[in-house]
Amino acid sequence: MASLGDCSATELTTLLGSTANATAAAEYICTRFTDTSKSFTNITYAIDNTYLLFSAYLVFAMQLGFAMLCAGSVRAKNTMNIMLTNVLDAAAGGLSYYIFGFAFAFGVPSNSFIGKHHFGLKKIPSEDFDYSFFLYQWAFAIAAAGITSGSIAERTQFVAYLIYSSFLTGFVYPLVSHWVWSADGWASATRSMKSGSLLFDSGAIDFAGSGVVHMVGGIAGLWGALIEGPRIGRFDHSGRSVALRGHSGSLVVLGTFLLWFGWYGFNPGSFLQILKSYDTSYDYYGQWSAVGRTAVTTTLAGCTAGLTTLFSRRLLVGHWNVTDVCNGLLGGLAAITSGCAVVEPWAAVVCGFIAAWVLIGFNKLAEVCKYDDPLEAAQLHGGCGAWGLLFTGLFAKEQYVNEIYGTDRGSRPYGVLMGGGGKLFGAQIVQILVIIGWVSATMGPLFYILKILKLLRVSREDEMAGMDMTRHGGFAYVYHDEDASSHPPGSFATRRIEPDGTSPAPINGSTNNVV
Repeated sequence: MASLGDCSATELTTLLGSTANATAAAEYICTRFTDTSKSFTNITYAIDNTYLLFSAYLVFAMQLGFAMLCAGSVRAKNTMNIMLTNVLDAAAGGLSYYIFGFAFAFGVPSNSFIGKHHFGLKKIPSEDFDYSFFLYQWAFAIAAAGITSGSIAERTQFVAYLIYSSFLTGFVYPLVSHWVWSADGWASATRSMKSGSLLFDSGAIDFAGSGVVHMVGGIAGLWGALIEGPRIGRFDHSGRSVALRGHSGSLVVLGTFLLWFGWYGFNPGSFLQILKSYDTSYDYYGQWSAVGRTAVTTTLAGCTAGLTTLFSRRLLVGHWNVTDVCNGLLGGLAAITSGCAVVEPWAAVVCGFIAAWVLIGFNKLAEVCKYDDPLEAAQLHGGCGAWGLLFTGLFAKEQYVNEIYGTDRGSRPYGVLMGGGGKLFGAQIVQILVIIGWVSATMGPLFYILKILKLLRVSREDEMAGMDMTRHGGFAYVYHDEDASSHPPGSFATRRIEPDGTSPAPINGSTNNVV
């Protein structure tokens, strides 16, 4: 943290000369100067912590976005179930990350593989971390768990959510974040001198988590969905794909906008502090400028991916689909998350354009392989997240890399297409392969064990009826008309309505129904 420097009463006395009370005057001036310097330092800490807390609130608000997106993307009979799992991700993830996860991720001093201090936030706050940092990182951890829940929606037992969410946020995710983001991590671009050399003299640049968050959540969801198998009716007897459409496009759009809004805490907030000047001749340019640029690249990547998906899907399927556009937009945001701080705005447009096609391609592959992911979470977060890491290795700008990650080891490698050689790109490839291997080696066996113990998938009867009725006490939507004159007679019977594209006839002439 910057300060105004030290004041020496002895040196100041010499400057004041032999005037009367020179020593007393020098001591008084230095005391006042030191107090002022401490005040500026305290203000800087307060502003940076407030900035980080506000960013944490934005990232946590993404949980509401996940909940709305998931609810709109599933059938009405499973709405209560998917909403409850999103609440569970935050609650169970909060305790597991508090007890174990934060220590495994950022418990310094540690080794290159895993942290080993600050269990249960012991000795926090410290010189290294304050409570705001824990809150911010917790919001990231539960985002990864939320991604996974979308892949296994509409067919998973509630206890399985509890187990995988705690394991993912308490162990699997923290180790990846330690490797890439901790000052001791073996792949970290911010690795300290005492911890050893950088991976390929560069370290892997994953600024806000295309790999650490999105790939981890996406690959975990991939294994969960593969081991569970597709939902009943997702593919017919001949193997052809059957669309099991979500029941509310409105909730999908609402969730998308909430996630987009939260991404401005996810990406710009990953600077962790805003009051930091860069060593340039321009007083108006500093980390605050980089924060603004990051918000711009985030916006442009999402916009480009959304529009690319809109017109691409129009050409491929013949109509404009709002759900596809929302997923495409989110794919662009997931991709830019890695390099958002180190690329130019024009490069973000390239990132979003290709991310849209990556998502379309993986969706086609999923259909061919008879892979069922109700929210396209593995394709979107896993596929587009991997593209984001590669994109950073191609387009990272030298100036931005040096400003953000420092030049204490000399000028750093940067993007291949920007003239920076292949070291950064190589580090990005290593990160992709390691994340795939680590998550597969941990979450794959976990889901398989749950399946063997019959704790993973619900019964066929429960799945067909819908888990809201069989496991949560009733449906999410019940419509009551407040006009007494329109109330049905006592013999009125409600019935469940599946979103099959047709409108059932009212019973006994009433307009009341259960959806």
